[in-house]
Amino acid sequence: MAEPQEVQRLLVKVTRETLPQIKDKYPFIYLERGRLEIDDSSIKWIDADGQVIPLPIATLNCLLLGPGTSITHEAIKVAASANCSVCWVGEDSLLFYAAGFVPTADTRNLRQQMELATDPEQALSVARRFFARRFPDADLQDKTLQQMMGMEGHRVRALYQAKAEQYQVGWKGRQFVPNKFEMSDVTNQILTASNAALYGILSSAVHSLGYSPHIGFIHSGSPLPFIYDLADLYKEYLCIDLAFSLTKDMAGRYNKHKISAVFRKRVLEMNLLEQVVLDIAELLGEKRARRSGK
Repeated sequence: MAEPQEVQRLLVKVTRETLPQIKDKYPFIYLERGRLEIDDSSIKWIDADGQVIPLPIATLNCLLLGPGTSITHEAIKVAASANCSVCWVGEDSLLFYAAGFVPTADTRNLRQQMELATDPEQALSVARRFFARRFPDADLQDKTLQQMMGMEGHRVRALYQAKAEQYQVGWKGRQFVPNKFEMSDVTNQILTASNAALYGILSSAVHSLGYSPHIGFIHSGSPLPFIYDLADLYKEYLCIDLAFSLTKDMAGRYNKHKISAVFRKRVLEMNLLEQVVLDIAELLGEKRARRSGK
């Protein structure tokens, strides 16, 4: 009887040189109610109806796994070899629960981030660069972190009100009650869903670059302070404007498929993955971010 031939799984043998850079990858795919396994050459998705869909894992930056999903040990290994992050989220990406990431190739970027964050003067300088993105005409040199956070709070509240007036949507303020998503109005529901998806994408990019999501310069005392620092740079277009425009467009009826499609389109239009690489490098004072694992 002939010896069985060894199965060659192409993606397991992927090398860094053959992988696309973060900026060239598709941002994310959201999956729910199905199973991720492998076949001879790729990860495959088997949905609840038994349909089998191969996923080009080497060109994906992040898998967002919603309720009812399972993934095999081998599929995790293949995703890791392709530097594709895996995040576990609530239905429609409403909540960001956890994430799994590949070990970074080196700790140079992490070391730089820690050195900046643990030096009070340098940390404040980085925070000022973050706020300068939202207040380009303001003199922030003598502002404390608390003062700049107060300015940002006023700016965001005014932005909510301006978008409500622009799209003629009723607005009673930002409301989010954990595990009670349906209690919020449609605008707040869209904000919650798009925020969670944004956190997943940014977490994937940050880990892929070799930084830590846990070492922030503005936010603190939360699970992902650096992610929240970065997310505030992009929320106006990706989350806030999207929420108010879709509330009017959907006539007050929550449509998860439309929200996901429009959010994904905006992420691609603004080239978020390339932009976040450039932004982190500039904000942390580097000419370019080193791409760990690339």
